[in-house]
Amino acid sequence: MENREWNSDKLGSVIEIKYGKDHKKLSEGNFPCLGSGGIMRYVDSYLYDDESILIPRKGSLNNIMFQNSPFWTVDTMFWSKIDKSKVFPKYLFYQLTLIDYENLNVGSAVPSLTVPVINEIEIQLPPLPEQKAIASVLSSLDDKIDLLHQQNQTLEALAETLFRQWFIEEAKEDWEEVSLGSIIDLVVDNRGKTPPTVDYRTEYPLIEVNAINTSDCLVNYNVIRKYVVEETYNTWFRKHLKVNDVIVSTVGTIGVFSIFTSNIGCIAQNLIGLRSNNISPYYIYLFLKINKEDILNLDIGGVQPSIKVPHLMDLKFKKPNIEMINEFHEIVKEYFDKIGTNQQQIQTLTQLRDTLLPKLMSGEVRVKN
Repeated sequence: MENREWNSDKLGSVIEIKYGKDHKKLSEGNFPCLGSGGIMRYVDSYLYDDESILIPRKGSLNNIMFQNSPFWTVDTMFWSKIDKSKVFPKYLFYQLTLIDYENLNVGSAVPSLTVPVINEIEIQLPPLPEQKAIASVLSSLDDKIDLLHQQNQTLEALAETLFRQWFIEEAKEDWEEVSLGSIIDLVVDNRGKTPPTVDYRTEYPLIEVNAINTSDCLVNYNVIRKYVVEETYNTWFRKHLKVNDVIVSTVGTIGVFSIFTSNIGCIAQNLIGLRSNNISPYYIYLFLKINKEDILNLDIGGVQPSIKVPHLMDLKFKKPNIEMINEFHEIVKEYFDKIGTNQQQIQTLTQLRDTLLPKLMSGEVRVKN
């Protein structure tokens, strides 16, 4: 919806789109090197050191980014010089997040954007003070979300440190070597079955890799866009997850793990769930995470990366006694409970931001300068 009190213009009138450059000859350093998928590495040089909006040229077209510190971008990522006399950079970023860049795709085999197409994007420009006020509201929500993510990463790091200390650094010689399969009572495996989905919200979200491939250890329901109806949920799947099952990605983006805590949803065919009746889910989750490189090496190759469940179940480790695992569980449960509380707040704040965003950008909701 367009606000008639605001000016409209083309994006090309307020920013200059610039091309990224090859990074291969750069040395390691402290500046993020960004592609359309995110940070690729850290390098010793930067292309730009002012506020900039980064727009994918190829690949994941909707993954636009905002940078306010020195950075380098590769040739699959555009960066921009912003005319701050006309537009407040963070306001412009938020407005541009509302656009579905897939609809602007000019590529065939590989999704692509071009400078002329980007320059023609229509934008709305309220007075600069109002732009700043809008950006301030949205940034305050994002800052709270980021802080909660940081807390969760710290809490998980504490649990991982304790796991390494107890079960790796101080491992006992007399601990029995066992396979992962020996402590797993059930594998929830719906591979080979692609359920019919709907794009409207139901009580049964379909959990895919993108919902567990996050900085936190829990399912991120805010990114889920596919759902199934009740009949599909009850009849299509072989098995369903239960609370405290550990989710593992086995096809495509492999070696990603999560703990299922909310009893909401079902898993897509590129995921499996591991259930143990006696062993702590936190122990299993951290074991998998710490042994991620070994799990990635189980890839059988093919058109896309893939792990066979029997190979995963054959993963060997030194098993401590159950009393020690239970003691560990009681200590780290406090960390994971706090992570769960934070995750609920993150989802609430994210939903609030996503609800406010289009209303602020259209002028339906106004903020004081």
